[in-house]
Amino acid sequence: MDNIMEVYELIENNQSEKAIKMLKQLEAKADDDEKFTIAQMYNQLGFLQEASGILYDLLNKYPDESEIKITLADVYIELEEDEQAIDLLVQIKEEDSSYIQALIQLADLYQAQGLFEVAEQKLLTAKQLEPNEEIIDFALGELFFSIGEYKKAILYYEKMVPGTEYIANISLHDRLGEAYAASGEYEKALTYYKDKNDKDPDTLFRYGITAYQADRIDISIKAWEKVIDIDPYYHTVYVHLAKAYEDEGRPEEAFKTAKKGLQFDEFNKELYFLAGTLAHKLDNNEESQAFIKEAVALEPDYKEAVLFLVELYKNGDEQEKIIDLLTEIKRSGADDSLYDWELARAYNEIELYDNALKHYNEAYNNLNQDSDFVKEFGYFLTEEGRMGEAIPVFESYLKLVPLDGEVEEFVNRLKLSKQDF
Repeated sequence: MDNIMEVYELIENNQSEKAIKMLKQLEAKADDDEKFTIAQMYNQLGFLQEASGILYDLLNKYPDESEIKITLADVYIELEEDEQAIDLLVQIKEEDSSYIQALIQLADLYQAQGLFEVAEQKLLTAKQLEPNEEIIDFALGELFFSIGEYKKAILYYEKMVPGTEYIANISLHDRLGEAYAASGEYEKALTYYKDKNDKDPDTLFRYGITAYQADRIDISIKAWEKVIDIDPYYHTVYVHLAKAYEDEGRPEEAFKTAKKGLQFDEFNKELYFLAGTLAHKLDNNEESQAFIKEAVALEPDYKEAVLFLVELYKNGDEQEKIIDLLTEIKRSGADDSLYDWELARAYNEIELYDNALKHYNEAYNNLNQDSDFVKEFGYFLTEEGRMGEAIPVFESYLKLVPLDGEVEEFVNRLKLSKQDF
């Protein structure tokens, strides 16, 4: 046993190679109790095959020893041999002192396989046998949390909160914060998050999200600023912080934050788009176009960015740029009826009416329930002298907007003029 204690000291001092070498030497002359300890140490060091070999031999020798079954099941789980682990654990009987532990392990395995009802059944059986065991409440909370049944998860987590903050390195306060937030109870969720002095960026980020959802933008800003102080490479936070600044009427800070985020995440289309919209809000249209173009370059079918860029070009009366942009996007395989509508408008503005008509017709296939489009298309056809085509288009518009007396009167005049002709 002195030698085994020496191995423990080597492990604690991170001298794994020496520890393994000594375990190999001890294994040859160890008794069964020592072999079991050596197997546990192999498992601790990640030498799973060596551990399973010793435990398998010991189980053959002591087939009713549940502690060996539990330990071997742990090794099988690490080896991703779940069925073998289950086969061992189901052998442990109710009268055995390891039965509760076996039920908890089985529940974890069934949960991993997506058999949530079976996992719940195992844990509830354990709960009946040991109603005050915190680890069972925690396991039930984790099960319900994982499948989105947050109100049930809260019931079990809250049983442990007084006097217990962490279980298995998981913060119960964080879990409760997330569960309440997911249930829409944002103010309650905030009470479970740590204060802004927390050093964990993940916790602070979630804290900020919850505060934002609770309409406490001031708190979310402080939390997200702290995230960046701790870890400037935490890419996800920049979009959220920039939007929070924008919501607070601080567009300059929002713009600076979006640009700073791009220094750490240069392939983030959403950040480019946000930077572009903020630049536009600050009347910097040249920079706005540059950022939006980058967003579209990263994803040609980023519809929101494409249509925003179209509006920027419209403001500058740059119809040719609209045509070049949308033609290239359609050529890349991205397609949307709104693109055809904008192409039709652009061609109409530069008096290429045949091209405009082509794109109006293409857009009409999918936008025939959009009253604004149908009305515009009808007037375009009228201006082109296509009264016979315009009348049914206007009639379809009036089915969508039957109370538009102005269009109804216009259509009646079209019909009369067509009869006169």
